[in-house]
Amino acid sequence: MSKPIYLTEEGEKNLRAELDELVNVKRPELAARLHAAIKQGDLSENADYIAAKEAQGFLEGRIQELEAKLRNAVIIEESEDGGDGHVRLGSHVTVIEEGYDDEETYHVVGATEANPAKGKISNESPLGKALLGREVGDTVAVRAPAGEINFKIVEIT
Repeated sequence: MSKPIYLTEEGEKNLRAELDELVNVKRPELAARLHAAIKQGDLSENADYIAAKEAQGFLEGRIQELEAKLRNAVIIEESEDGGDGHVRLGSHVTVIEEGYDDEETYHVVGATEANPAKGKISNESPLGKALLGREVGDTVAVRAPAGEINFKIVEIT
């Protein structure tokens, strides 16, 4: 039994679009490239053929990976009111780091969609784990290489 892959609706849509591009555009392009390389003759010393076969391996591996993720996808339901007032997958959480005045808002998503630069943190990350199940006003401690960092939850949506 495979581990569930938590995705937002947008994340699922993006994975399906990538899969469609790989299967319907990239795969046929690569097949044509391979066909042209094969026509060149001696395959043992044919750099175009070797490069195309290598690219094919990566392409097929990514297709299999995307298919497996989509097969095991569990869509995260997002609610406008923050659900029951606790942080959960799909929540947008605004926090303030202890000792600072700036608020930071994070979207708690599954590991597949995590992108801290875009404010999307994984439920499996140290901060994501610490926030899950908490509510406004709670302070969470997160271990970081520089030591423990405390965050106060200001808002959950």
